[in-house]
Order: sequence, then C-alpha cells, then structure tokens
Amino acid sequence: MSPYVPKKQEKFSLPTKYWMMILIAACLILLVVTFLVDIPENPAGFVTGYTIVPMQKGITSIGSYLVDRKEMLVRIADLQKENEELKNEITALNEENIQLKQDKFELIELRKLFDLNEMVADYEKTGATVIAAGTGNWFDSFIIDKGKNAGIKRDMNVLAGGGLCGRVVEVGPNWSRVMAVIDDTSNVSAQVLSTSDRLIVSGDLQSMKENHIRFSDLYDDKNQVAVGDKVVTSNISDKFLPGILIGYISSIETDPNNLTKSGYITPAVDFAHLSEVIVILQNKQVVETEK
Repeated sequence: MSPYVPKKQEKFSLPTKYWMMILIAACLILLVVTFLVDIPENPAGFVTGYTIVPMQKGITSIGSYLVDRKEMLVRIADLQKENEELKNEITALNEENIQLKQDKFELIELRKLFDLNEMVADYEKTGATVIAAGTGNWFDSFIIDKGKNAGIKRDMNVLAGGGLCGRVVEVGPNWSRVMAVIDDTSNVSAQVLSTSDRLIVSGDLQSMKENHIRFSDLYDDKNQVAVGDKVVTSNISDKFLPGILIGYISSIETDPNNLTKSGYITPAVDFAHLSEVIVILQNKQVVETEK
C-alpha cells in the first residue's frame, strides 16, 4: 500500500476582471468624496482635522470636567468643615447662654435673699441649700443641708424668695425637713398688713395649680381689704414670727354667714423653683420669752 499524501491547497486567486471592477469602484468613491467635500491641499491636515482634533477636544472637555469636579469636591469639603465649625460654635454659644441664664437666676435669688435678710435684720439667721424634695411639682416639703450642728431647731421659720416659706418640722445632725405654707396640713395665723385684720392662711396643693392658696376667717367689717393687699404673719401666731410676708390677696368674697370673708392668696415665694433659703435661728417661743 502506498503512503497517503495530502493534497496541496490551491492558492486563492481573484480574477483580473474583479480587480478592475474594485479599482473602478474605488475611483468613483474618491471622485464623489472629492466633489462633496472640500479636501485641502494637505491630505494629512484633512485627516488630522477630522480625527485628531475632535479627539483633542474630547480630551480637553473631559479634563475640564474633571478639574471642575475636583474643585467642586474641594469646595464641598470646605463647606462641610465650615458647617462643622459653625455647629461647634453654636453649641458653645448655647452652653454659654444656659450658663448666663443660670447665673442670672442665681443673682435674682441672691438679691431676694438679701432683701429678706434686710426684712429680718434683727434676727440671727443662716443660709441653707435645698438638697431634696418630694416627687410633686411643688416644694411643699423639702430637705435642707443644715441641722442641729448649725443650731437649727424645730419650728424655726424658713424664708425664701420674697417671704415666708415654712417652718422646720424635723431636724437631724446636718439636715432639716421643712414643711412649706402651701402644704395641705399647714395653717398660719396671719393679718392684712394695711388694716391689721386677722385671717387664717391654709395650704392647698390643689389650688397651687393656679398659683394660689386659700385664706379664711377674715373679719373685714369696714370692707377695706382689697385684691393686691399684702398678707403677713400675725403677732398672735404660736409658730411664726410676726410681720413676715406670706403673699398677696388675689380674690376675696363674703362667706354665707355674712360675717367673714374668704378667698385666695398668691404666695410671695416661688414654690416651684426653690434652691436657697434662710433659716431664722430663733423660734417664736424663744423670742417671746426673751421679750
């Protein structure tokens, strides 16, 4: 058997007539392009104008966009930094404003205490700070930071703000509990400052929602007592020193018996915001004995 010999592949050959047709078509295309497009004398410049230049313009546009984008990002970063600085500045200003308000409040309270100190200048006294109170909205009963070690005893009068706050009802070595005049169990023998007519001031936490407490048993046979009159502690009180401001009459009406009057008093003390008080280091019994 003779060995297998693969056939040689024949080379592709385009007939001459086809080459002629291709050349004629190419010439016709060039003629048409020449007729329609004004080709410059420099064909290389023509090619450059239609290829390289548009590419350069595109690259330039992209470069300009990237530069603008970078500048915008830098500006955004600057604005974010500036915004953060402004936030920090606002926070600092708010804290400073809160501190100023606190300082103003403390100054007002100190001025009130100073005025109270002048009101009871003839008595020995000491200042104290409120350190605890009940869970309600009002300081009807609270604890101060001084007690027996500071000379404080039961029934000593406690002042705050514009006048009488209450009296000491319990004493420890370095603390005391105070019952305020607004407490439901509190009763104070008082009098109208302008007429000396006597009345009873009673605590009333329910009425404190309207910022007043009750008074009763006012004998005003001459009808001289009016809204706005000052009410002070009476000299016949067995617990309170005389002449201490309790509050101002806010309403008044005649009782059904047509003999007495009753109504409401606006306390001189802000019983919603107690912080500093003054304790008179003499109770009523001792003062009466000394006289």
